[in-house]
Amino acid sequence: MTVNYQSLASDLIARTERAVEGVAHIAADTDITFRVDDIVDAVERGLPAGYPAPTMGDVSRRDMIAEMARDILSGEMYKDR
Repeated sequence: MTVNYQSLASDLIARTERAVEGVAHIAADTDITFRVDDIVDAVERGLPAGYPAPTMGDVSRRDMIAEMARDILSGEMYKDR
Protein backbone atom coordinates (compact mmCIF):
# COMPACT_ATOMS: atom_id res chain seq x y z
CA MET A 1 0.00 0.00 0.00
CA THR A 2 1.39 3.38 -1.02
CA VAL A 3 0.73 6.27 1.34
CA ASN A 4 0.21 9.76 -0.07
CA TYR A 5 1.98 11.74 2.65
CA GLN A 6 0.65 15.09 1.44
CA SER A 7 -2.93 13.87 1.81
CA LEU A 8 -2.11 12.22 5.12
CA ALA A 9 -0.63 15.45 6.49
CA SER A 10 -3.64 17.47 5.29
CA ASP A 11 -6.02 14.99 6.88
CA LEU A 12 -4.15 15.03 10.19
CA ILE A 13 -4.11 18.83 10.19
CA ALA A 14 -7.88 18.95 9.63
CA ARG A 15 -8.49 16.36 12.36
CA THR A 16 -6.19 18.26 14.72
CA GLU A 17 -7.95 21.57 14.01
CA ARG A 18 -11.30 19.96 14.85
CA ALA A 19 -9.86 18.45 18.04
CA VAL A 20 -8.37 21.81 19.10
CA GLU A 21 -11.74 23.47 18.58
CA GLY A 22 -13.59 20.73 20.46
CA VAL A 23 -11.22 20.67 23.40
CA ALA A 24 -11.16 24.48 23.55
CA HIS A 25 -14.97 24.59 23.72
CA ILE A 26 -15.01 22.02 26.51
CA ALA A 27 -12.32 23.96 28.38
CA ALA A 28 -14.24 27.22 28.01
CA ASP A 29 -17.51 25.65 29.11
CA THR A 30 -16.05 23.86 32.13
CA ASP A 31 -13.07 26.04 33.15
CA ILE A 32 -10.93 22.91 32.99
CA THR A 33 -7.41 23.45 31.73
CA PHE A 34 -6.36 21.22 28.87
CA ARG A 35 -2.98 20.11 27.58
CA VAL A 36 -1.71 19.37 24.11
CA ASP A 37 -1.77 15.67 25.04
CA ASP A 38 -5.56 15.96 25.45
CA ILE A 39 -5.79 17.17 21.86
CA VAL A 40 -3.51 14.37 20.66
CA ASP A 41 -5.67 11.83 22.49
CA ALA A 42 -8.81 13.25 20.87
CA VAL A 43 -7.26 12.98 17.40
CA GLU A 44 -5.98 9.46 18.03
CA ARG A 45 -9.39 8.29 19.30
CA GLY A 46 -11.01 9.56 16.11
CA LEU A 47 -8.67 7.78 13.71
CA PRO A 48 -10.06 4.77 11.88
CA ALA A 49 -8.51 1.34 12.36
CA GLY A 50 -5.45 0.89 10.19
CA TYR A 51 -4.79 4.63 9.85
CA PRO A 52 -1.17 5.03 8.73
CA ALA A 53 1.34 5.79 11.43
CA PRO A 54 4.24 7.37 9.57
CA THR A 55 7.38 8.16 11.44
CA MET A 56 10.28 10.44 10.69
CA GLY A 57 13.15 8.82 12.51
CA ASP A 58 12.27 8.95 16.19
CA VAL A 59 9.17 11.12 15.61
CA SER A 60 5.90 9.23 16.05
CA ARG A 61 2.44 10.09 14.75
CA ARG A 62 1.57 11.35 18.25
CA ASP A 63 4.61 13.65 18.12
CA MET A 64 3.49 14.98 14.72
CA ILE A 65 -0.05 15.62 15.96
CA ALA A 66 1.30 17.36 19.08
CA GLU A 67 3.44 19.65 16.93
CA MET A 68 0.47 20.41 14.69
CA ALA A 69 -1.65 21.22 17.75
CA ARG A 70 1.00 23.58 19.12
CA ASP A 71 1.27 25.29 15.73
CA ILE A 72 -2.51 25.68 15.54
CA LEU A 73 -2.74 27.06 19.08
CA SER A 74 0.12 29.51 18.54
CA GLY A 75 -1.10 30.59 15.10
CA GLU A 76 2.14 29.46 13.49
CA MET A 77 0.18 27.08 11.23
CA TYR A 78 -1.53 30.03 9.56
CA LYS A 79 1.32 32.55 9.18
CA ASP A 80 1.91 31.92 5.47
CA ARG A 81 -1.74 31.76 4.43
